[in-house]
Amino acid sequence: MEKHLICLDLDGTLLSNQKEILPFTKKVLLALKAQGHILMIATGRPYRATEKYYNELSLSTPVVNFNGAFVHHPTDLYFKTVHETLDLQIAKDIIEELHDLKIQNVVAEVQDQVFIHYHDSLLIDEFSMGNPTILHGNLAELMDEHPTSILIQAEERHINDIREHLTNIYAEAIEHRRWGDPFPVIELVKKGINKAQGIMYVKEKLNLKDLTTIAFGDEDNDLEMIKYADIGVAMHNGINDLKSVATHTTLSNEEDGIGHFLNDYFNLGMEE
Repeated sequence: MEKHLICLDLDGTLLSNQKEILPFTKKVLLALKAQGHILMIATGRPYRATEKYYNELSLSTPVVNFNGAFVHHPTDLYFKTVHETLDLQIAKDIIEELHDLKIQNVVAEVQDQVFIHYHDSLLIDEFSMGNPTILHGNLAELMDEHPTSILIQAEERHINDIREHLTNIYAEAIEHRRWGDPFPVIELVKKGINKAQGIMYVKEKLNLKDLTTIAFGDEDNDLEMIKYADIGVAMHNGINDLKSVATHTTLSNEEDGIGHFLNDYFNLGMEE
């Protein structure tokens, strides 16, 4: 069978709710990798929170991190890294609007530096994987570099109003995506950045343009990737907007959805 490029979102997709790759899915992915198919991670996470799973699958491919704002190759120093950042002034402007927009907190990431506006133990725990430098305080004063991404935390009832405001004021400068796990979050990256763009860049650089692409996702930040893929697969636990553009829907992340889909698609005949 022809080689395929298999693109994997992490949270809510490849990973169970316990943040693990389930054994059957791992077995299927490693079998496909041994057959010559190419596995690639495309996630909203930074690399420090991706590396564990990259190593678990023994990957040697580029990674799309920060939803496409950071595309790099951990094992190839000659691969040209892409790092697209947000404008620092926009980040500071959003900080000024905290109270008016009913925003609970703002987190900014400058690759492996994490800036948290209000001290929050839960957020600190959430961003501590990979031991980044974590600072908290007024981001308008602390940050002196253009951030890779900004995360806005807010109550569910305010999310749509905040996103509408971001579109009205900053549409020419940013993209914003919603996360649902583990709490409502809006992620901001530079305009034009998404997972599909990151995957296209990798395919061009590695001369993989002729490969059939299969992509798996569950959330708002997977929309472009699922639309772009030749075979776009939404998880059963995914949002309805994603399922509506996917070519297929599979079982949930708690039911080895990726493993079962690929096992059937490639006629592997593997059993749990």
